[in-house]
Amino acid sequence: MILVTGATGNVGGEVVRALVRGGAPVRALVREPTDLPVEQAVGDLDRPSSFADALDGVRGVFLLPGYRDMRGLAAEFANAGVERVVLLSSQAAVATDTGNVISEFMIRSEDAVRESGPAWTFLRPAAFMSNALRWLPQLRSGDIVSDAFGDLPIAVIDPADVAAVATRALLEAGHEGRAYSLTGPEALLPADRVRILGRALGRDLRFQPETDEDARARMSAGMPKEYVNAFFSFYRDRTIDETTIHATVEQLTGRPPRTFEQWTTTHASEFRT
Repeated sequence: MILVTGATGNVGGEVVRALVRGGAPVRALVREPTDLPVEQAVGDLDRPSSFADALDGVRGVFLLPGYRDMRGLAAEFANAGVERVVLLSSQAAVATDTGNVISEFMIRSEDAVRESGPAWTFLRPAAFMSNALRWLPQLRSGDIVSDAFGDLPIAVIDPADVAAVATRALLEAGHEGRAYSLTGPEALLPADRVRILGRALGRDLRFQPETDEDARARMSAGMPKEYVNAFFSFYRDRTIDETTIHATVEQLTGRPPRTFEQWTTTHASEFRT
């Protein structure tokens, strides 16, 4: 049995679907029952003792990072006899500035899993292609998309490709003790992604870069200051590298990672809601 946390999210949902396609028994950990077509268990990752029953018979866990008591979570897995944990981490875990809040919780999460006992695999993807969905409010009101860090190309990755690697790490031997850097096949500027999305939607979309001042003000309205500072550290000071393309997805799955054009074609209906 494989327990999938974050099963209703972009990556966790793809992990569930990939495991089901592969015929693996899947249990989704949810805060409340939902319409997922797999067995479900209710629990709260911020309260490790709340999901002890969810671990019955579980041999592998797909785990999200950053919960309050990562060591407590990892201990629950070890006590339940879990054999392997695949942790969704990020490049923030190896940033040159590891003192910011995002790097800190990624590093803390990796350390907790690494030291807990079960075999582990860390996935460190670049930014997700699905982050483009945050442009939806702007697309509903016009054809201009404004965003931060317009001069920074990122090798964005389809969450389905992250899930494909996660599935192999959960079901196959040979991934123990490995940390995988995962990217898409090309590094794209925000303007490139907007143009490609426009083609998929049949719209003449244009990208308008935000100034750093405007970006900081917008971001500060929706998240704590320390997170804003972390993103500026990553993408303005460039303390992480999400531009370099890694061949890991193809090496592990036997096929190239999906392009942003393929992702937009598959998900175009989500931008028309």
